[in-house]
Amino acid sequence: MKTFYWLVKREFWEHRGSFLWAPIITGGVMMAMTLMGLITSEVFRARGGVHVNGIDFNTVTSHMGPDALQTIGKALDIVILAPMMLIGIVMFLVVFFYCLGSLYDDRRDRSILFWKSLPISDRDTVLSKAFCATVLVPVIAIITSVVTGLLIMIMMAITASLHGANLWQMLWTLPHPFNITASMLSCIPLYVIWALPTVGWLMLCSAWARNKPFLWALIIPIGSGIFVSWFNLMGLFNLSDKWFWGNVVARSLLSVIPGGWVPGQLYGHGSLQIDHADDGDQVFATALAAAHNYAALITPEFLVGAVAGVAMIIGAIWFRRWRDDG
Repeated sequence: MKTFYWLVKREFWEHRGSFLWAPIITGGVMMAMTLMGLITSEVFRARGGVHVNGIDFNTVTSHMGPDALQTIGKALDIVILAPMMLIGIVMFLVVFFYCLGSLYDDRRDRSILFWKSLPISDRDTVLSKAFCATVLVPVIAIITSVVTGLLIMIMMAITASLHGANLWQMLWTLPHPFNITASMLSCIPLYVIWALPTVGWLMLCSAWARNKPFLWALIIPIGSGIFVSWFNLMGLFNLSDKWFWGNVVARSLLSVIPGGWVPGQLYGHGSLQIDHADDGDQVFATALAAAHNYAALITPEFLVGAVAGVAMIIGAIWFRRWRDDG
C-alpha cells in the first residue's frame, strides 16, 4: 500500500497541471464570467435609470409555502452544480488524454528503463494510473466545482446586498451544498465501474501501440462501427448498428464523461425510471439520488462494460511487462 501511495503521488506530481490546475482555472474562468455578467448588468441598470429598493428576503420567504421554498432551494442547488458541467468537460479531456499517454510516454522518452529498474511491479504501475484517472481526478473536480458554485452564489449575494436586498439568510438555509457534495462523491464508485471500458481501452492502446496511440484508439472502434453499419445497410448480417455504436464504440471512447449513466437511468434503460420526463424537479431529485444511481449497477451496460474494462487493463499490464521499446 505504501508503494501504491507513492506511485499515485508520483502521478499527481507529474500531472499536477492537468489534475489540479485545469479544474481550478476552469472554475476561475466561470467566476470571472459571472463577475463580468454582474458588472454588465450593473452598467445597463445605471444607464437605464433603474433603481432597486431594499428587499427583506427574510420577510418574503417567511410567507412562502414549503413548495416554493423547495423550488428556490433547487434553483440555488443548480447554481452550485452548474460549474460541474464545464469542469466535467475539462475532466473528460484530462482523463482521456492522460490514459492515452499513461503507458506510452515513458516508452517514447525511454524513461521506462529507469522505472523498470526499480522494485515496482507493472501491475502496481498500471493500477495506480487507473486509480488516478477514475478516483483522484473526479474527487478534485467535484470539490473544485462545489467551491466554485458557492463562490458564485456569494458574489451574487454581495451584488444584491449593494442594493439593499438581503440574500444571506436565504443562501445559508435553502441550498444544500453538503448534500450535493456527498451525492457526487458517493457516485465515484459508479464512475470507476462505468469508466472502466474507456480507461481500459485507452491504456491498452497506450501500452500496445508502438506509435500514434491516439489514432489507433479512434480508428479501431470507429472503423468497426462503420463496418457494422455497412453490413447492416447491405443486409449481410442481422446486426444492430445502433446498438453497436451505443454499447461498443461510445462505451470504449466516451465512458469517462461524468454521469454518463444518468440519461439511461432517467429515460428508459434503468430499473428506476421516472413517469414524467418533463417534471424538472423530479428529474433533478432523481439524478442526485444515490439509490437511483446505484440501481444502474445491475444493468448489462455496467456489468459487461466492467468485465471488458478489467480484461483490457489486464492486457495493458501484460503489454507493459513485455513492450519496452521506444
